[in-house]
Amino acid sequence: MVLALALGLSTSGTLLATPMAQAQAAPAASATSVAAGLHELQNRWANINYQLPESRREDAFDQLYQRATALVAAHPQSAELHTWAGIIRASEAGAGGGLSALSQVKEARQQLEKALAIDPKVLDGSAYTSLGTLYHKVPGWPIAFGDDDKARELLQKGLAINPNGIDSNYFWADFLHDQGDDAQARQALQKALAAAPRPGRESADAGRRQDIQKLMSQLKS
Repeated sequence: MVLALALGLSTSGTLLATPMAQAQAAPAASATSVAAGLHELQNRWANINYQLPESRREDAFDQLYQRATALVAAHPQSAELHTWAGIIRASEAGAGGGLSALSQVKEARQQLEKALAIDPKVLDGSAYTSLGTLYHKVPGWPIAFGDDDKARELLQKGLAINPNGIDSNYFWADFLHDQGDDAQARQALQKALAAAPRPGRESADAGRRQDIQKLMSQLKS
């Protein structure tokens, strides 16, 4: 989108943007910064998750989470950045485990809930899908907040927003498999494999397809 700026002339003969033009330019600059930050987080996450050895992932995810929180601090109303901060923190918890993971999953939940409060449909339902997966994977009370009923509700909301997505169908299939419903899980995985490629997310798509094939091999025939 081309942003037409009204220009004024300073007393020194230098062109300066008028206050109106500056006001118009600020949101565009912020949107560009958010988009660049989001692209950075997504690409670095895919590299860590699918390319680094498991022994190095926890520290790498922690460093990436610090970057994500800096971006969120700069753009606190960005549902996209809150979503990815949550995804990264949850990934770090999964990579490390142990007692520290309990506080990390709570932080991940907070980030995802903030994203949903700003925009429930952010990133084609990714916040719902990620939060649903979190409720499914973490232990239940009294250790943590895990709840399969809540997980089902959230995962279905993500699926309703993005019924043909690779992630929404993969994580729904993972949930169904753990619930013993391999027939429905297989259907969801087939939809995930048929999902359209995501521009700029080639590495993540390739890694997710490996996840799909691995889960497919675990289903009962």
